[in-house]
Amino acid sequence: MKAFKIFTITLLMLSGFTTLHAQTETTEEDDELSLNNSTINNQFEYVLKKSGDFRGTNGSMYEAVKRSMLTTLQAHANDSLNTFRKDLADTQAIVDAQAKEITDLKINLSNTQSSLDKTTNEKNNMSLFGLQMSKSSYNVLMWSIITGLLAFLIFFIYKFKSSHLITKEAKTALEEIEEEFEEHRRSALEREQKVRRQLQDELNKQKLN
Repeated sequence: MKAFKIFTITLLMLSGFTTLHAQTETTEEDDELSLNNSTINNQFEYVLKKSGDFRGTNGSMYEAVKRSMLTTLQAHANDSLNTFRKDLADTQAIVDAQAKEITDLKINLSNTQSSLDKTTNEKNNMSLFGLQMSKSSYNVLMWSIITGLLAFLIFFIYKFKSSHLITKEAKTALEEIEEEFEEHRRSALEREQKVRRQLQDELNKQKLN
């Protein structure tokens, strides 16, 4: 009999502990499933958990939910939707701003590339008499002009020396001719004087006779 009492008391204690543990878990779940301080999904679960079952006139089972809970849940859902829409609009604005920034960067990059290509083209090309030509062609043309001018200068110097030599030779020949002419003139003058003296001597002889 005493053993039966001890068993009965032990069974009652275990039953009470189990009930207390179940109530504690239920309280914790109720704390997690709140209508005001939890996610929309938890709020739906909270409303479903707080709803009551009843049988309709047709024998079907229904869930009875308080209108105030549905109103609160609807308000919270609308708030969440509005917040989501606002976040979506803000995100879209950020995306649009970033897309505009990327477009501006692409335009700046294109302009920079164009300026770089123009600078490279100007660096690799030269302008001569308004005509654009590559630097290699420009160098070939310039060296050709310089070579031509140098050849013309050498030819001019050669012709100048040749002309100078010819002039010198002509001057020497002229001097020789002048000397010969002067010698011939002296000889002729001497012959003329000699003939005149002879003629005068003959005239003097005839006068004496």
